[in-house]
Amino acid sequence: MDQGSIARILKQVSGGEDEIQQLQKALLDYLDENTEIDASLVFSRKFYVAQWFRDTTMETEKAIKSQKDEDSSEGTHHAKDVETTGQIMHRAESRKTFLRSIIKTAPSQFSTLKINSDTVDYEDACLIVRYLASMRPFAQSFDIYLTQ
Repeated sequence: MDQGSIARILKQVSGGEDEIQQLQKALLDYLDENTEIDASLVFSRKFYVAQWFRDTTMETEKAIKSQKDEDSSEGTHHAKDVETTGQIMHRAESRKTFLRSIIKTAPSQFSTLKINSDTVDYEDACLIVRYLASMRPFAQSFDIYLTQ
């Protein structure tokens, strides 16, 4: 991954959200800007929003499950794990709120959510997609699958 380009995009897409949410917003804006050129981008935009919402829900469920497992085993790092679980839950709720706001936005209002039309071009959008895909659990464990 080209971390320099990711950092440049994040700098251009200033906002109070976390890094992943900023990249998601930039990608959604790019897809929205180009829907007139390619109608399939409307589907892509909806797919990404649904997939990110699902991923956030799964992350929350895993955090709750790991917290329940820790409660039953009473590990020595219990306080640290609960704090981490709380952080995961807070971040997940923040992302869900962001995605809900995207879902509730009517197509005619997409232009009000745009950051800057010059922020992301095709190459940057491809880089964002690759970067966000690399953050998914399957991509992170792909070497393990190949080894097995």
